[in-house]
Amino acid sequence: MMMMVKTNNPCLKILSTILLLVSLIIYIFVAPSFFTSPHLYKHLHLQPSDFEFCPSNYTNHCPCQDPLRARRFPKAKWFRKERHCPERTQRLRCLIPTPPGYQTPFPWPKSKDTAWFSNVPFPKLVEYKKSQNWVRLEGDRFVFPGGGTSFTEGVNGYVHALDRLLPVSLKSGNIRTVLDVGCGVASFGASLMDYDILTMSLAPSDEHQSQVQFALERGLPAMLGVLSIHRLTFPSRSFDMVHCSRCLVPWTAYDGLYLREIDRILRPGGFWVLSGPPINWRVNYKAWEIEPWVLEKEQNIIEDLAKQMCWEKVAERDQIAVWQKHTDHISCMQKLKTLRSPKFCNSSESDPDAGWYTKMTACIFPLPDVKDVHEESGGVLEKWPMRLETVPPRVGNENDDGFTLKAYIKDNQRWKRRVSDYEIMLKSISSGKYRNVMDMNAGFGGFAAAMVKYPVWVMNVVPFDAKSSNLGIIYERGLIGTYMDWCEPFSTYPRTYDLIHASGLFSMYMDKCDIGDIVLEMHRIVRPKGAVIIRDERDVILKVKEITDKMRWKGTVVAGDQNGPFHMEMIMLIDLNDTH
Repeated sequence: MMMMVKTNNPCLKILSTILLLVSLIIYIFVAPSFFTSPHLYKHLHLQPSDFEFCPSNYTNHCPCQDPLRARRFPKAKWFRKERHCPERTQRLRCLIPTPPGYQTPFPWPKSKDTAWFSNVPFPKLVEYKKSQNWVRLEGDRFVFPGGGTSFTEGVNGYVHALDRLLPVSLKSGNIRTVLDVGCGVASFGASLMDYDILTMSLAPSDEHQSQVQFALERGLPAMLGVLSIHRLTFPSRSFDMVHCSRCLVPWTAYDGLYLREIDRILRPGGFWVLSGPPINWRVNYKAWEIEPWVLEKEQNIIEDLAKQMCWEKVAERDQIAVWQKHTDHISCMQKLKTLRSPKFCNSSESDPDAGWYTKMTACIFPLPDVKDVHEESGGVLEKWPMRLETVPPRVGNENDDGFTLKAYIKDNQRWKRRVSDYEIMLKSISSGKYRNVMDMNAGFGGFAAAMVKYPVWVMNVVPFDAKSSNLGIIYERGLIGTYMDWCEPFSTYPRTYDLIHASGLFSMYMDKCDIGDIVLEMHRIVRPKGAVIIRDERDVILKVKEITDKMRWKGTVVAGDQNGPFHMEMIMLIDLNDTH
């Protein structure tokens, strides 16, 4: 029991009165907001009746690429630019607001060349890259004329020059999946769309503000990422071509660590394209204002590393050089007898397909064995578009009595039927309203394969700890995607996907983390007039709907696969055109 001590000291009386007034002010003005804060409910494991919107300064919030958090980490090896996600107790429990004046993005293909300024209100890139013509601001919209640091004649002229250098035509279907490292506003990937080539554009968050956000606003595949400490979030032998145009990656540093990472994700027979310094330094060193001996040394190291990795230079002209990876290691090893022996990774250096917080190693992963030099390691990929409908080598090579093959064929049939049903549910799929699509639990990529007939691209996300990690199969089909742990936020900006699809995702994560955080992440990355399709067990759908109701999303629940209301699988459709 508190005892009141009487005092006649006037100073103490005044101090006591002041403290009492301060306490009353705190209680009246601060306590209400504190006790209704989403953060408090998080700590007390309670839920407010409705989620509130975050403050306006969180409009473009990327939780794992937050510049304030990034400052805590060292700059060495660009580690500061990697993913650094908040602890679960520190994650926002509020809804990311849209910027003032936000407008529905232009439909594809107009979006490739035009975006609303109010959606990505960052003029800094216009000013910083003015001489290079990356992007122009014309009235209330951005225009993307196709310029770039190396695209002096425009990106289309650059791609035409590259097409003449490559030993295969860009129109041949041999090249389908491309990774563009240090992509800028993804004009290179936009130009390759004309060849039916799908480019994953990759860049870190930087001082130019939201280059990846510009790319996604244009309707182009892109995500935040950087070559740093950990591997890129892709399996081995994924890409038909990897491109770098003045991407500022120190390719010769750390015993060629980053070039060896490119070797890991480049498929046998694939191409590595490097443009800008130090390529053709004898002609270009004056324009670059770099000492010729510096450029010569750098190019010599690159040439040596390429030989160690069994890459053969097939072309070099102007500022572009092209190397091709051997289709096997047998013939290459015979040629390297007189050279320094390459450093192969051993079994203790982990699975070559691992790509989620897996540290890079300065070694070369051996390619799958072949019987003779006429075979292609890992199996031959068909040309696009036949590649999509052909059984991928990774499925055909599975030694499980055909179980994977049967599951793969059944999965394709199932998703063709389901996507036809989605078109009835969301009539806008075929109209071009939706461009950027995400499949949060992609499996074999059957959903994305069935969506190819529409004017969309799909980011196939495969949980890193899924029972069957099929991301390598997805790439062999000519589709793109990434590994992910949905207990963490995705590496993208808010409002960057028109349609989000999640099949069986919440069942997978029910006992791993708070599914409310996953739903909030969906709210962060979906566009205001987009749509969400959640497919899962009935009890799980009902739990998810409790959360979406608190977000004021109107979800319609129907039976899955038309098997009646008592079937265990249900579908919840959230059409945000109908949500206010």
